[in-house]
Amino acid sequence: MVKTALDDFPRPPCAELLGWRLLDARPKEGWIRLGFEGKPEFCNPAGFIQGGMLSAMLDDTMGPAVLVMSEGRLYTTTICMTVNFLSPARPGPIVAEAKVTQLGRTIAFVEARLMAEDGTVLATASASERLLEAARVVR
Repeated sequence: MVKTALDDFPRPPCAELLGWRLLDARPKEGWIRLGFEGKPEFCNPAGFIQGGMLSAMLDDTMGPAVLVMSEGRLYTTTICMTVNFLSPARPGPIVAEAKVTQLGRTIAFVEARLMAEDGTVLATASASERLLEAARVVR
């Protein structure tokens, strides 16, 4: 796999909770593939992963796509995110892909999708992301 800005990046607690792991990336294209763990604790009473957890996975894929494309120079904060839930998500491995469709000076546009292990598309999203210079972000 290609080296990315995420290689030495400390994983935040929310990523740990979601079972976040980098699977592949093409930084110059603004494309990233991640793995998540759909935990039983994320399920609603019907036994499917709750939509808010799936939305968090999508959001936690689109931001890193921008970070990778910008070689670690830009963080994002979500301005607007539209999610479409296409199939119920069961506990187990979930794969996410995101692509930066446009990287401007202050805003990025990103699209993502979540898939079950068998390739079934679970949800898609598009987002507008405010760009923040990493050097100016206080941790």
